[in-house]
Amino acid sequence: MKKDYQSIDNISPSTRSTGETIEQFELPFPGETMNGKPVIWRPNTRTVLSLKSLKFEEKLLCDGITLNPGDACVFSCGFCYVEGQMIKVDKPYLKALNAERHTRGESELTFEQVVIRRPDSVGLLRQQLFDKKGRAKFADPDDNWVVYGSTLVDVAANMELLRETADLCNLILESTAWQIRLLSKSSLLHRLFKDNMIPVRHRHRLILGFSTGTLDDNVASAIEMGTARVSKRLESLHWLQDEGYRTFGMICPSLPQVDGDYESFSRKICEAIRVDRCEHVWAEVINLRGRSLVRTLGALHTAELEDEALALSAVMGQGKKTAWEEYSRATFLAHAMHVPAEKLRYLQYIDGSTADWWADHREHGAILLGKAAEERNLATSVG
Repeated sequence: MKKDYQSIDNISPSTRSTGETIEQFELPFPGETMNGKPVIWRPNTRTVLSLKSLKFEEKLLCDGITLNPGDACVFSCGFCYVEGQMIKVDKPYLKALNAERHTRGESELTFEQVVIRRPDSVGLLRQQLFDKKGRAKFADPDDNWVVYGSTLVDVAANMELLRETADLCNLILESTAWQIRLLSKSSLLHRLFKDNMIPVRHRHRLILGFSTGTLDDNVASAIEMGTARVSKRLESLHWLQDEGYRTFGMICPSLPQVDGDYESFSRKICEAIRVDRCEHVWAEVINLRGRSLVRTLGALHTAELEDEALALSAVMGQGKKTAWEEYSRATFLAHAMHVPAEKLRYLQYIDGSTADWWADHREHGAILLGKAAEERNLATSVG
């Protein structure tokens, strides 16, 4: 049974080293860029840590705790769902940036074309982890909750962000007994250990993984713009595994297979991530939220990956529900052949017409999500 901690989301505004409150800054800082994208520092930030991320707890990625040092990522993945979650919060700052650009005769930018960060992320985290007298709020040595980072941005997209992640992790590791699960599409994550950013005494409490929905570098570069090549991510993963560190697999998002051979796809990718050395393996087909499918399809066409685009278009859109379900089931059944049931965590949103089939496969690693799963008590129990 998890402890019923009070919310840590409502705290006073953080301050930067100047002593000024974040609200006093006029943001974004003119001219600041990261990986070629303009940077917005969101001025009204109160937190980087949440204890109430039940959706990610249902996916078994964490124990309801998530770490988010930013709102909009350095990378630009066609299937990204973050804009839909954060645009209401960030729209005023994006609008302000575009108004500034307009005065210079520059074109407006969309959410995916900017990086949105949270000022003084370490200071914010410290306020959340310690009370006003400097005492740690979550110091129970038997409380080994898992924190997941990040649900919004890549925590290792470049060295500056990796160093920020290291600082955040070290503060958590020093003041709690929590574990931390980090996911990246970068090839830098292993440098947390290789470059001694995390003390050796704490490394057993980190579980590191890489998003690998395809083994094709060309496909990945088309739909995951700006990310590291999958082959480089695998090199980083293998370094961690060879050094004996804890890792997990993340086979998602995976597209429909052009040749229809899902068994071969799963076998090859499971061999590549070394399932036997992963604590768990999450898997999922491409998500349906927002304009993710349309953007992904467009990216495939732009990259002239017409076979992949045709395979995706065959399962998306009106009247394609049966084809979509067949694609998802084929992907799951293939993974179930290559990943032990106790390790596999296949994420599947269900409705009334598909619930029974998926319910019969929970024992093989299917994690059922969505309203229908909740109504039928098929979702992972939390709390």
